[in-house]
Amino acid sequence: MTAPLPNGDAYPVSPGDPRKTPSTASSKKKNAAPTRATLARKWAYLVSATAYLPYTHAQIEEHFAGLLDEVFAAVLGDDAEPAQAIEVGARLVALRCVGPDSLRRTMEILGKSLLAEPELRSVKSLPERVLQVLGALASGYGEALRESIQTQQEDLSRTLVTIERETRRELVLTQARFEQLFTGSATGVAVTRVDGRIQRVNPAFAEMLNRPVADLTGLNLYDLVHLEDAAGLREGHQRLLEGKSHRLEILRRLVADEGELMWAGFTGSVIRDPAGEAQQLITLVDGDTDVSLLQRQLSRQALHDPLTGLPNRQFFGTRLEKALRHADPAFGITVYHLDLDGFSLIAAGLGQRLSDDLLKRVAGKLRTVVEDEEALVARIGGDEFGIFIQNTATTPDVATVIGTINQDLSEPVYLDGGSGVAVSACVGVVHRPPRDISPAELLRASDMTLRRAQANGYRQWKLSDSALDTRERHEFGLAVAMAGAWETGEIEVGFRRLVWLADNAIAGAEARLFWNHPRHGRIGHETCVRFADDTGLIVPLGEWLIRTSCGRWGDEVPLVAGLTSHQAADPDLFGSVQHLLDDTGLAPSRLRLGFPSGAVLAGLGATVDNMRLLAGSGVGTELQDFGAAGDVVCLVDVPVKTVRIASRLATRRTEPLAERSLRNLIDTARSAEVTVTVEGIETAGDAEWWRLAGADIGIGGYFG
Repeated sequence: MTAPLPNGDAYPVSPGDPRKTPSTASSKKKNAAPTRATLARKWAYLVSATAYLPYTHAQIEEHFAGLLDEVFAAVLGDDAEPAQAIEVGARLVALRCVGPDSLRRTMEILGKSLLAEPELRSVKSLPERVLQVLGALASGYGEALRESIQTQQEDLSRTLVTIERETRRELVLTQARFEQLFTGSATGVAVTRVDGRIQRVNPAFAEMLNRPVADLTGLNLYDLVHLEDAAGLREGHQRLLEGKSHRLEILRRLVADEGELMWAGFTGSVIRDPAGEAQQLITLVDGDTDVSLLQRQLSRQALHDPLTGLPNRQFFGTRLEKALRHADPAFGITVYHLDLDGFSLIAAGLGQRLSDDLLKRVAGKLRTVVEDEEALVARIGGDEFGIFIQNTATTPDVATVIGTINQDLSEPVYLDGGSGVAVSACVGVVHRPPRDISPAELLRASDMTLRRAQANGYRQWKLSDSALDTRERHEFGLAVAMAGAWETGEIEVGFRRLVWLADNAIAGAEARLFWNHPRHGRIGHETCVRFADDTGLIVPLGEWLIRTSCGRWGDEVPLVAGLTSHQAADPDLFGSVQHLLDDTGLAPSRLRLGFPSGAVLAGLGATVDNMRLLAGSGVGTELQDFGAAGDVVCLVDVPVKTVRIASRLATRRTEPLAERSLRNLIDTARSAEVTVTVEGIETAGDAEWWRLAGADIGIGGYFG
């Protein structure tokens, strides 16, 4: 491979002719015979393949044409030691034809070709003359190569001397800067061996202890710390030495002259040799004045939970950001978001003082679980705790950590009064999140994962699912935007037809919500109700649905509106319905409200009272999601006019066991003189099956 010089000129070819011009070589080439030009190109081709020549192909051929002219001139001459051949060898070196095979290829091509050149046949004793010329060429090549190597060695030696001189100069400057910082720093500095034995201290450190510098050399640093605090400092240094942490930051008490105690902040790091072996410890000691001590105490109060002493959510997020940046790429970090199961019930039974004591015991147990890891435990909510672990090759897997947590929490703790209390926790886990995720986003993901774990019951845990997180965040975004959409008129009321299966006559209409979203299109009733129920909007929105429907519906057939558990248990439900009936003029008998069977069976809030009051006022009541074992009892205990078969049973009607259960349910409802409604009728066959099974009213796409 070749390349032109930056300015396009030919490279200097010899010390004696540093700027040999292309015109000279070109003129010689023009005067040469055609066979000479062919030989020059062949020579150039073979030699350029042995070394990198920084010229274009045209430049290389031009140079070699000139060299060949000189060789021919040397052969035709009669000098015993042809100077032209010696010069050709030197110019080959100048052209950088110094590859391992450059000279051999030159000897081979010239040795064979010169003997066959017609132009040289007149030379007397041609073989001897060619041998003589090639010997001179090789001699000139060898001498030039020797001089080139010697020049390179001299340049390298000068460079090495310069580098060594600069390195020594930088070393002296570095040492001088260190000494200036060491002696002039207002912060105390102690340089110790790995066992804590002091090798050097600066004047600021000695001044803190009110002792001379010379008296401190040789003492052990841990002997200068209060006896109760020395173990913590020693443990922190040991974690540094073992590589379990990269930096030590700790607050401990120094023992000054005459036993005076003084709070100080210790910041430590390790000096290691090139092999990675720890050689020294450098500890910065910042003496705390009353003002700085007060600042530290206020800072701690702002960043720590006053009850448990654990870091709070703010501190947890800050440390989480650092942990993400410095995490080992091979292992990453793991975040555990815990919520104690049924703690509100436990707190109600124990009282405030004992439940606070229990939280402190839980905090202590969580710290113990991760004490062998580079980890942080924080209290991030009432009975919620956060843990992150900077994983290593020896860190237990997620299931093992969670098992250990729940095993330790399940061991009873005995509080004042002898109460032995055990707890468990649900856990949301984010394992090895991406390093560029923000702490806020990471905590949001862990919180969403925790909620999914809690939906499965007590003592459950889940791993974060990014796809599920994305979908839930999308739904949460829609849910929180629903109130604004309602205000701007995007949410509207529609009606679904109820039909008598016996004759396909209209049996009523069911009020339904739908959301005309500007980006996501039409969002249906079930999704709207779920969003509203999750965000607490369901009570006012449900009342608006019923009021709007009553105002738009006539008295020809009943109007049906389903309620959620929150609506059914609302103590103001009866009064709200009475007001809207008065305002719209709809007859009570023309309104039927659907109550979830689960809320009725559980006696949730004012659900049963609302049913009785509404039934007493003439409003129809419907038991929806009918099909649980205890739902039959509701037919006796509460006033019900209609039941709606649970969709989970209706969709399985073709299964023999489900079919028998459905027919028994329908028979039971009919014996109680209750109308049976069923959803999901999409075909004439569906309608006929349910009619024969004894259902009265159908709903579904078949009826439009």
